[in-house]
Amino acid sequence: MAGGGSVAETPGDARGVPGTPVTAGTILVVDDEGRILNFVARGLRSEGYAVDVAADGEEGLRRAIEGSFDVVVLDLLMPAVEGMAVLRRLLEHKPDQVVIVLSCLTDPESKVRCLELGAEDYLGKPFSFDELLARIRARLRSATRAERARLAAGGLTLDLVRQEADAGTGPVVLSKREFLLLRELMRNAGGTVSKERLLSTVWGYHFDPGSNVVDVCVRRIRSKLGPDAIQTVRGEGYRVAAG
Repeated sequence: MAGGGSVAETPGDARGVPGTPVTAGTILVVDDEGRILNFVARGLRSEGYAVDVAADGEEGLRRAIEGSFDVVVLDLLMPAVEGMAVLRRLLEHKPDQVVIVLSCLTDPESKVRCLELGAEDYLGKPFSFDELLARIRARLRSATRAERARLAAGGLTLDLVRQEADAGTGPVVLSKREFLLLRELMRNAGGTVSKERLLSTVWGYHFDPGSNVVDVCVRRIRSKLGPDAIQTVRGEGYRVAAG
């Protein structure tokens, strides 16, 4: 077996801590040792995850690139394409892919190399299934928090923490009103938001003061993000495309 290492628990023990909520997710497990591959896949499926498997590096890389996985669990010592090369090539194609390395190589150099290449975590064999499960859950929670901290619509990304917007050319700092207006439009992406609603949610006006503050703010955002960032719907208001 190229991957090496033994498993510290039996499949019957492959359960999470009682009371821990199940987090839905899709996981790809890549390992050339059938016993470990089946053990991990069976345990993760029993926890409610959708699991795909690959028994060598070449197949694992193809599945990871062509598919969509929340987490890839990757062995290092495999025939054909070894895990370090899989990790490097995968993250070249998908820089945001979460990869947890699971390997019998426990020397500091291998760990550091994998983390420098972009792996999120590294777990040595032999391993506890509960520890692997906890690490997967931790990475999924981190990804969920990151998603909640951003909005994406119409080719735009809005960082809700930094109050920055990105139209594909890099982050741009927004003023408070610009941020609030764009956030309201992106939360309702694909729909038209009236000027009256924007006056209420962004400026706190519950009446029309006869001001053009909405139009001025929209022009400032367009000057920063491009003329197509916000669409005008004549007689109705403004919108950000959903796609």
